[in-house]
Amino acid sequence: MKFRHYAILFIKLKILINIMKRLSVLLFCLFAMLVNIACADNNKVIQVSQLPKDAQSFITTNLSSAKVALVTSETEGLSKSYKVIFDNGNSVTFNSKGQWTDVDCEGSEVPAAVVPAQIMKYVKATYPSCRIEEIEKDRRGYEVKLSNKLELSFDKKLNIVDIDK
Repeated sequence: MKFRHYAILFIKLKILINIMKRLSVLLFCLFAMLVNIACADNNKVIQVSQLPKDAQSFITTNLSSAKVALVTSETEGLSKSYKVIFDNGNSVTFNSKGQWTDVDCEGSEVPAAVVPAQIMKYVKATYPSCRIEEIEKDRRGYEVKLSNKLELSFDKKLNIVDIDK
């Protein structure tokens, strides 16, 4: 009789453990979905006047000859960035403070005022027949894409550190 009692308890315990396992998996999946939704990309179209003042000033100073076609605000997790696309195909990406992080001038040259003088000097001396079509800036330095499809990487001190084809 005692054995039967323990067998029934054991079976009930096993069923309870299976239910708990399924419930924990379900809760984990629900949590993962909520985190994914919270961190999902959130892109929306905005007006130029909604850009940070530094971004507006950069466009006026360096890219005023082209007409703005589209401005988007992009939120990814906790970071925010802005992308401005012009009617000639060029684009500029700004961080949340309005500082440029990428200037892409497809088939044309990045304005000289945007490129640090030391980088411009290096490119003109080493690749005189090439133009800079894109420049990216991050905390590590700069990456420059030339019209001959070479990609040059510079550190924060503007020293060349890598060349990729």
